[in-house]
Amino acid sequence: MARSKRPDRAPYTPEVFREVKARLAAGEYQHDIAADLGWNQGRISEVKNGKRGGNSGQPDFAF
Repeated sequence: MARSKRPDRAPYTPEVFREVKARLAAGEYQHDIAADLGWNQGRISEVKNGKRGGNSGQPDFAF
């Protein structure tokens, strides 16, 4: 049986990080944001807690 194609993911860009932060500030749930972007909820948590997307000096994710 053939495997299904993996769903598209939003890129890890400063623009998307800003969108995530705005949606969190608006009170959206982390799992809803993650589902919309095709990300793991843990990535949303990292953005919320400043571990990712906080400044331009941080390393990018490599997938």
